[in-house]
Amino acid sequence: MGVVELLPKEYGYVVLALVFYCFLNFWMAFQVGKARKKYKVFYPVMYATESENKDAKLFNCVQRGHQNSLEMMPMFFVMLGLGGLQHPLISASLGLLYVVGRFLYFTGYATGNPQNRLKPGGISFLALTGLIVCTISLGINLLRA
Repeated sequence: MGVVELLPKEYGYVVLALVFYCFLNFWMAFQVGKARKKYKVFYPVMYATESENKDAKLFNCVQRGHQNSLEMMPMFFVMLGLGGLQHPLISASLGLLYVVGRFLYFTGYATGNPQNRLKPGGISFLALTGLIVCTISLGINLLRA
């Protein structure tokens, strides 16, 4: 018996939500690359310094928006994957909401005003909280089994 037969049929939506996030991550990385050229911040420098680059804050906001998404990615992937075992449709929906929230977070941050990331980016926090609840539900059901 293969692994696919053990998973709920709807788990495919969970996988697609994960793939959408991967595409978003590629897009954000491309935006950082464009910002590196535009603001003349060359590798291996991770963040620009204001004493050396007048556009440091603009570049750093783009870089930080992507970096924060990378920092949150492992938790998102684990909560989506595990929560989706018990609640595939709910988890996939929350996963897509998380992707939209991360897009809004990044584009808000990339304006150069870090405060612009907070309101729309809050969507991703709510979605991740829902995924954590789905994962807790899985854990409780496994303990009961």
